Amino acid sequence: MPRIVDLTVTLEDFMPTHKNIQRPVIVPHLQHEDSKKLNLGTPEDPLTFQTCYMGMIEHMGTHVDAFFHTNPDGAPIDDMPIEMFTGKAVVLDLRHIPDLGDIHVDDMESAERSAGIKIDGHITLLCTGLHRRHYPDASISLTNPGVTAAATHWLADRGSVLHGVEGPSTDRPNDPTFPNHRVCRDRGLAHYEWLCNLEELIGHGEFHFQGLPLKIKGGTGSPVRALATID
Repeated sequence: MPRIVDLTVTLEDFMPTHKNIQRPVIVPHLQHEDSKKLNLGTPEDPLTFQTCYMGMIEHMGTHVDAFFHTNPDGAPIDDMPIEMFTGKAVVLDLRHIPDLGDIHVDDMESAERSAGIKIDGHITLLCTGLHRRHYPDASISLTNPGVTAAATHWLADRGSVLHGVEGPSTDRPNDPTFPNHRVCRDRGLAHYEWLCNLEELIGHGEFHFQGLPLKIKGGTGSPVRALATID
């Protein structure tokens, strides 16, 4: 039977975020005890309920960037084709890349050979082990590796329109030039950030991925529930 692997970080109050982004507020709003005063249901079977308040930007937890995020002429998340957020995928084992390291073309090529899958339009997920090393410690926001411009072009040349990483960004936090984001902007790529559990997919070859965004009007990105289905 196929198995579903959840690649999604749990959204929670004041969770780690990218260093340039405010942490979220996710707190109780109306609680069961408070809702009793509304006298819902019947005297014999009263109904209570609880809700939470969420205050956060779209780039929180496991999320996908819209083209509009870095390109003023790019499509917002609600105008991007839903088909692009699901399809064949592969994980590349890059666990040898250290904190604040760079992922180069030769790293991608070696990992592609090890995966046994020729990248050809695949959603490409990059496992560096960052999440298991650091999360939920806030240091994760200052330690993630980066995908070089050349490695990003390598993905684009193979039709990989979407790629994904663990942690807050595809670019190192100590590199203000954002090479991956700029290549994504110029070549029409998007990417997922804050994935987890990628180690569970190493060695499984090709699998089916989906990470569907919310339909946010004019959104620059969206949280997703990222899932991998493996045989």
